[in-house]
Amino acid sequence: MNINLAVIINILIMLLSIYGLMILRRKRYPFTTRVLLAMGLGIIFGIGLQLIFGAASPVIEQSNSWFSVIGTGYIRLLRMIVIPLIFVSIVSSIVTQESKELGRMATQIIAILLITTAISAFVGASTANIFGLSDKGLRTGVDEQEAMENLETRLEDFQSKPIQEQLVEIIPINPFYSMTGQGSSATLSVVVFAAFIGIATIGIRKRNSDSAENFKTFIDSIHDIVMRMVTMILRLTPYGVLALMTKMVSSSSINEILRLANFVIASYVALLIVFVIHLAILLLFRINPRVYIRKAATPLMFAFSSRSSAGALPINIETQIDKLGVSKGYANLSASLGTSIGQNGCAGVYPAMLAVMIAPTVGINPMAPAFLIKLIIVASLASFGIAGVGGGATFAALTVLSAMGLPIGLVGLLIAIEPLIDMGRTLVNVSGSMVAGLVSSRIMDQLDMDRYNNEESI
Repeated sequence: MNINLAVIINILIMLLSIYGLMILRRKRYPFTTRVLLAMGLGIIFGIGLQLIFGAASPVIEQSNSWFSVIGTGYIRLLRMIVIPLIFVSIVSSIVTQESKELGRMATQIIAILLITTAISAFVGASTANIFGLSDKGLRTGVDEQEAMENLETRLEDFQSKPIQEQLVEIIPINPFYSMTGQGSSATLSVVVFAAFIGIATIGIRKRNSDSAENFKTFIDSIHDIVMRMVTMILRLTPYGVLALMTKMVSSSSINEILRLANFVIASYVALLIVFVIHLAILLLFRINPRVYIRKAATPLMFAFSSRSSAGALPINIETQIDKLGVSKGYANLSASLGTSIGQNGCAGVYPAMLAVMIAPTVGINPMAPAFLIKLIIVASLASFGIAGVGGGATFAALTVLSAMGLPIGLVGLLIAIEPLIDMGRTLVNVSGSMVAGLVSSRIMDQLDMDRYNNEESI
């Protein structure tokens, strides 16, 4: 079959699938159902393309370039709204709180994010040990060698800055530059700037209540507009998920996945255990985990298919407030902070697994208590500032392995299966931020249990 004709047929199939999803929307099928169906269609379509043409086929490459108009375009729309959403969410969550409550809220959310990351690092290390994972026998190909060289360069750039300088860089010199999303600390810089604005507003309430109230009204208006933009973008979710899944499945190398199957399986076992721990934490605070699974399905499935914690931010906040009954301030803060702090999958499970695999090659017992404790602490602290986009786990791994004094070559060897593992890691990241919002608001008696348990809000 002519390549161009095959590409045209593939595009038509994609367009027909999108049209089918649009029909389901007009028939008022639930949003979650349409997202899950889109994911299933994407997997089936991707497998079909790979079986017919092969993963490296020019037909698949050209088809995916067109599918990216939908998938990548959707991700760019989400990333377009992330920084404005983080800014207004943080400011809004602060100006609506009393100063004493604000401190407790932020402290609890950050503590929960870091504690769950520490637990995730322990789970990752233990799973790697149980599965007997090591870097022995892994073949280094041309792509992996190039990846390792690039990672060495990134590590040199990272090590060129002492930890003190990296901490200081979180404070933005030009907050408007940070709002462009440039730099590794851009997200946290926006959080810091927004926090200062919110705290300053609280500070002038007694002396100039009119100014504080006027500013709060202005922020509420901006927040409403941004959330309306979020709603408009989220309506495109099924179509974006369909294109993203099709591209990922059709272009994944089955041979590379099979070569590293043991690591893939171990990774998903560890991630599943962490997710079960999330459910256990909810149960501990008398929050029904079954309801959580049903209501959080859409943001979790989107995180899985998009591989972007930051991209999932809008739907994360919307789900926490509208479906889970989390207080607006807690939802905004937990979701926003969760894009850069305490990412359970990317900053907890993954770096810990790599550290355990590499440690024996330099004569270290990875299960020695001293090594494990140091690894858990380093992984938790290194989770600050991890970018909430695809590939953030790579930087987290570089940071942890470097701090532990371990070689980083294994990160390059696993580059071929990064997208496959990153899907599960991102799902766990988003789940961790939602659990932080639920638990912290539950502790402070800010969780609307009637809304949470209302099955009609699914």
